[in-house]
Amino acid sequence: MNESSVRTVGWARSLPMGQGVKAARDWAQEHLASLGWDETAPETVHSVLLTVSELVTNAHVHAGTDAQLVMAWDTRCLHISVHDGSASLPTPREPSEERVGGRGMLLVDVLADTWEARPCPHGKTVTACFRAPEAAAAV
Repeated sequence: MNESSVRTVGWARSLPMGQGVKAARDWAQEHLASLGWDETAPETVHSVLLTVSELVTNAHVHAGTDAQLVMAWDTRCLHISVHDGSASLPTPREPSEERVGGRGMLLVDVLADTWEARPCPHGKTVTACFRAPEAAAAV
């Protein structure tokens, strides 16, 4: 095998507006369990599931579109990507006592090792990355 080859395991799911965030969390939980993270890294699992909730909520509520959720594990990082149909890129906003929402991307910023938002021809994709529990402990 080529030194630059990377083995990746991935899963994808479309989440129409009518499907709630719970469906996304349950689906993600199932795949995190298949990686063994529920046993070896429960704190990371919690962070990933909260991130999934926030990104899918943003797609449904702020973008007003269906969401496509993709999880890819490349043995170093778990990439959580959510695509929606809005071209508006998210930015963390300061919390306000006058707004009920607006804290989602602040949470993602704190929970994920890194995150980015990229425009696409038909909307945008927001990706949050979580280092492997062993790799995160070694840093």
